[in-house]
Amino acid sequence: MALFEYFPNYIWNLSLAMALESGAQIGEIVDMCQPLRDAAKAGADAGTPAFMAQWVRQADTLQELAAEDEARGCAYSASNKLERAALYLLVAERMQAQDSPGRMATYVRARETFDRSTQLGGIPRERVVIPLEHGSMPALLTRADRAGPQPVVVYCNGLDSCKELLYWSRLPEALRRRGIATLCVDQPGSGEALRLQGLPVDPHSEHWAGKAVDWLVQRPEIDATRIGMIGISLGGHFAPRAVAFEPRFAAGAVWGANHDWREVQQQRLRREGEHPVPHYWAHVLWAFGAPDLEQFLARAAEMHLDGVMERIRVPFLITHGAHDRQIPLRYAQASSERLVNASIRELKIFTAREGGVEHVGADNMSYARDYLADWFAVHLGGHTA
Repeated sequence: MALFEYFPNYIWNLSLAMALESGAQIGEIVDMCQPLRDAAKAGADAGTPAFMAQWVRQADTLQELAAEDEARGCAYSASNKLERAALYLLVAERMQAQDSPGRMATYVRARETFDRSTQLGGIPRERVVIPLEHGSMPALLTRADRAGPQPVVVYCNGLDSCKELLYWSRLPEALRRRGIATLCVDQPGSGEALRLQGLPVDPHSEHWAGKAVDWLVQRPEIDATRIGMIGISLGGHFAPRAVAFEPRFAAGAVWGANHDWREVQQQRLRREGEHPVPHYWAHVLWAFGAPDLEQFLARAAEMHLDGVMERIRVPFLITHGAHDRQIPLRYAQASSERLVNASIRELKIFTAREGGVEHVGADNMSYARDYLADWFAVHLGGHTA
């Protein structure tokens, strides 16, 4: 199993893989990307405005077609097209430099398109807002397919994802079928919290994760004794720390380990390993609210899990791709070795036999998605069949 290598650079291919795993149509991908192959040769950063122009053009067409469906009373068909339009807009926006012309307008349009798709399609996800000490944390709640109080998993972003992409990973749907609700959050430093409120990354994830728990325990459909947490990519730092310091979590997992992100930054300064987004250093300054590289590195200095994994006492699962080009496998092994006090600890490495060997399974997310959903069903009281 391998990443779909359409372009001559990893970052653009990662965006394609993300789109394909999130519901893109291959014919639309080809139409958008064929004109971009020469632009991609200039490097990951240089051609990103052209990337956005092509992907926004396809979103324009989909929105026009959706409007025609809606005029005929075909709301489900309109919703399907709007899902892809929102996806293409979000992937295009994610590729841009912070101050690129049209980036913010594209993001706002993507959010509105996503919400319209939810409405027209009757999709079982609810937009909610969780109060924080400063500002708020927008989220998507997907309720379980069961009656009575239900377990729930808080699902957080990495460095450059958003709650909509978390939803499109289809883990919320996999959990819903197994009797578990999901709360996909745009925590500070990601998604809507960063773009519309300017809230920077808080490495002490228990602060905002605890607020999510505060909100969940007030919901009558949620079982307050069965709340889990998972993080994807840089969420491999946020989720373990939250579970370690917030005692109300009953289980935790990571979709891609991230044991020592401060060390990863030093590697990236030496040009070792792949970046997740174009304009990487500008992106991290923005996400962390840092005016310069020195202050960013100072703020990232606490982003390691030495002495943190040892605090986890509930069941915890670490998953990782065997050939992750962003976060080497040794970081998953380091986190696992330190889970000495967890009531149950498990390390699952995805290999070429099944797929999911790339960063957070970008080559094939299905195996990790099923494994994680089954694991939470076992440890939070859901069902696997």
